[in-house]
Amino acid sequence: MDYKTNVMRILDKHKVIYMHYDYDASKAISGVEVAQILGENPAQVFKTLVTVAKSKQHYVFMIPVAEELDLKKAAVAVGEKAVDMLKSKELLPLTGYIHGGCSPIGMKKFFTTVIDSSAQNFDTIIFSAGKVGYQVETNLAGLGKVIRFSLADIIQKKE
Repeated sequence: MDYKTNVMRILDKHKVIYMHYDYDASKAISGVEVAQILGENPAQVFKTLVTVAKSKQHYVFMIPVAEELDLKKAAVAVGEKAVDMLKSKELLPLTGYIHGGCSPIGMKKFFTTVIDSSAQNFDTIIFSAGKVGYQVETNLAGLGKVIRFSLADIIQKKE
């Protein structure tokens, strides 16, 4: 692959070992479809969600693509009373990323980041490389060389 996203360049700079994937974005609308196209377990493919708290602080949460963020658990994980999903139109000015291409690495500003604790079940996790159609795969230790994060149970329980 000749094309490198900013996320890949940042990983390279920090000497983090990663794999990268690119796929036809017109064939994948959801994160679950991305996992299917890549032939990967949806529980190992994470989406990056940006929220805003009543305090006006922004927080980033990473959860498996087939799951939903539990806003109450997310708020507790960051010590807030409540958090809400950021409006799609606010994502690009705040992070530099568009919906579907948001990565926890390389945002305009670093935000407190929480990854669902299920990530510990895998040697590596896969997440957006910062551009629709591109994903990277690395382990949590590698990701920790680039961003600070904590782990918490932040997904909704299935009924």
